[in-house]
Amino acid sequence: MSLLDKARSLVRGGGPKIHVHVVVQGRIGAGWRDIDRRIALPEGATLGDLIDKADRDGLDLSGAIANSPHLAQTLMLNGERCAVEANRDRALADGDQVFLLAPIAGG
Repeated sequence: MSLLDKARSLVRGGGPKIHVHVVVQGRIGAGWRDIDRRIALPEGATLGDLIDKADRDGLDLSGAIANSPHLAQTLMLNGERCAVEANRDRALADGDQVFLLAPIAGG
């Protein structure tokens, strides 16, 4: 799917869809987050597209990443550590799982 086709699909909301499971849990920035949602995206969507769509849906993933910079390096995609900036253009597939879990302090 070309970039233009992907943009058209995003604007129209049409075309084949994928669903990505997103979990955000823990103290992130000044507050506690507990998000467990499935987000519908057009086929061919990337990790960056997911973050943008989550922000538009009120989940504020980019804010969570900005408020807790370690999350940008420890995001998990299907159980694999996936640094956000290095993987913004990584294509997602139906059924993918994205986890942002704040570290637990303790000793």
